[in-house]
Amino acid sequence: MTRNIRHAAVFCALLLVALVVNAARVQIVQKPEYDDNPANRRPDIARYQQPRGDILVGGRAVTGSRDTGEHLRFERTYANGPMYAPITGFASQAYGTTFLEHAEDGLLSGADPMLAPLPLWNDVTGAHNPGGDVVTTIDGAAQRAAYEGLGGRKGAVAAIEPATGRVLALVSTPSYDPQLLSGNSAAATRAWNRLNADPDKPMLNRAVSRTYPPGSTFKVVTAAAALDAGVIRDLDAPTRSPDPYTLPGTRTKLTNEADGCLDASLREAFEWSCNTVFAKLGVDVGVRGMTAMAEAFGFNDDGLRVPFPVARSTFDTTVDRAQLGLSSIGQYNTRATPLQMAMVAAAVAGGGQVRSPYLVERTLRAGGSLVAAAGSRPSREVMRPSTAALLKELMTGVVANGTGAKAAIPGATVGGKTGTAQHGVGNSGTPYAWFISWARGDGDMEPKVAVAVVVEGSAADREGISGGGLAAPIARGVMEAVLAG
Repeated sequence: MTRNIRHAAVFCALLLVALVVNAARVQIVQKPEYDDNPANRRPDIARYQQPRGDILVGGRAVTGSRDTGEHLRFERTYANGPMYAPITGFASQAYGTTFLEHAEDGLLSGADPMLAPLPLWNDVTGAHNPGGDVVTTIDGAAQRAAYEGLGGRKGAVAAIEPATGRVLALVSTPSYDPQLLSGNSAAATRAWNRLNADPDKPMLNRAVSRTYPPGSTFKVVTAAAALDAGVIRDLDAPTRSPDPYTLPGTRTKLTNEADGCLDASLREAFEWSCNTVFAKLGVDVGVRGMTAMAEAFGFNDDGLRVPFPVARSTFDTTVDRAQLGLSSIGQYNTRATPLQMAMVAAAVAGGGQVRSPYLVERTLRAGGSLVAAAGSRPSREVMRPSTAALLKELMTGVVANGTGAKAAIPGATVGGKTGTAQHGVGNSGTPYAWFISWARGDGDMEPKVAVAVVVEGSAADREGISGGGLAAPIARGVMEAVLAG
């Protein structure tokens, strides 16, 4: 009898061990498999059981959460959704997250271990942290000025603070309301299908995710390369540039929209955007010198994040001399995001120094205590300070005497550069209107804002498309908003 009890006890102990081993196998070894199984809704239910943290602009939340009372309880809401969509992105129960909603998802959802009161606290207790908040660098007045300035036209605006790299505005139009995608209903599916089928691509963030030929705004880079290399030493000396200019090794003659470009000085060529002068300057500097300057500004950089990725702006390093001439006036394979061109303007405004742009000022716990702060960003030297000083002079002349007159602001010093970029086979596409600029109030020690604007225009107004006409007034509105703040 005793032996039978002992055998039964051993058998029960083995069963208990087997049960513990199996439970460990399920909970530890097979945990990833079950977590990733589409039929497992527990992670989604847990994720949406509490409100999401907020994204803040100027101390005010531009996001929120709505209690639906369903299994996936809280849906994301947005204030002024279309205006802030290029910054917030969307947080959808069906389609995931984009932009800041994606880059800061761990903090906003409460999953970030940094939000726990103690290390491993949540692993031990099974508790969930309330979502944290993201404080952005965006200037609400500048964002509104950019959004309203673009109106219903396709285009984008990027504005940054030269001294710090803080992104002050990031706008892309046409836009969309990310709240339409927040839930998992049939209405969200219809909105998703409609937005993806829209030929105007309202969900495309043109400010950071699309590159354009920068056209004559790239002449800032070419001028910097020529001045730094000593190809040009006197802004007012004739450049010995023919008009038209025959591209090296070809019979192709490059011409100008403006008159008076024959042997024009750098100052005159910059103010009136002479293609012939800048194409020849680029050829004189050479591929190596032009590439070095372009890359110092940030071209060909795959790693720019704000914190979400920014598309790579490109300057072709394999061009021949004719292609180099076209590249040096922002055509051929030269392409840039609006944010990259804002960095070009900021480098000039910053005395030859540029800081990496960033969108997140700090992150907070639900109670308001600090999780992390952006801190000071290191700067890098793009060009010599003397070169930057000369470029400031040139850019100021464009607004005072040249093609950028519509960007002038009373009581402020404004520098700018217009551009009208051709594209398409045989330049058949509707040109893009560009303007890059910076502004310093008369009472300020240094420029407070650098802006890039691109307007895609339309076939209907093709003849009237120009950077000075379409883009400069938008830039002026953004600069005025920042200077008034």
